[in-house]
Formats: sequence, structure tokens, C-alpha cells
Amino acid sequence: MVAIVIATHGDLSDALMGTAKMIFGNIENVAQVTFKPGEGIENLLDKYQAASESLEDDHILFLVDLFGGSPYNAASRFVARKENMDIVTGVNLPMFVEVLGKRLAGGTLEELVQTAKTAGADGIKSFKEIFSHQTLANSAKEDEGDELG
Repeated sequence: MVAIVIATHGDLSDALMGTAKMIFGNIENVAQVTFKPGEGIENLLDKYQAASESLEDDHILFLVDLFGGSPYNAASRFVARKENMDIVTGVNLPMFVEVLGKRLAGGTLEELVQTAKTAGADGIKSFKEIFSHQTLANSAKEDEGDELG
């Protein structure tokens, strides 16, 4: 089973994990890494090393918050020469939940990366856009059979 490291600024990784536990119950082989004020890249690299040693698989997917942020920059240094690790940025709850589900189904690292990218983007919705499309669809159904003039 592919291991996962969630790495974020502040306590976001802890919050994502706590919320995912509400959905999945106990979650194994996932580590959270928080980047706190006053810390630097070296602190994160130490945390990534400790996290990777605590995980049960050497295939690791890093889910980080911001491309170009410190958690990403440290993760990119950490995985640069490792074929069995990858990083996806923009972690959000839909992404994390879908990745966990795909992992339970036996997904590979590459499949989890694709799932993360798709679910992260697809999980972003606008109520007004959805509602306006629904209104248009309902209007079209109401107009069926109507004849002009």
C-alpha cells in the first residue's frame, strides 16, 4: 500500500487527517507534517525523513499545500532522486479523500497521483454555476412541447 505524507503550513495537515478519520475511521500508513513559524527547510527535511522511516512502504506520495512553498520545496529535495516517490500540490479534502479511497482499492503511486490531480480540481465547485446550469436544464424541460405562436 502506497504511503502518504500530508505536508502543509500550520495545522492544515492535522485538520485534513482528523476530518478524513471521520469518513474512513482509522487510517494507516499516513503521516502529517506541519511547517511552523520559525522553522526552515532543514527542519522539514528532518520531519520528512522521520515520517518516511515510520511508514510501512517505500512508495510515498507527498500531498502538499502550495507549489513553491516551503513544504513543497523541501519535499522536492527529498524525492528528487527517488523513483518511488512523487508530490502533488494543492491538497484539499476532496483530493485527500479520493486518494485514500483509491489507495484502499490497491492503486499504484502513479494512479494515486492522477487521482489526486483530478479530484483536487473536480472538488472545486461554485454553487451559482451549478444552480444556473440546473435552472437552464429545468427551463428546457418546461419548454418541451411548447409551440411558438
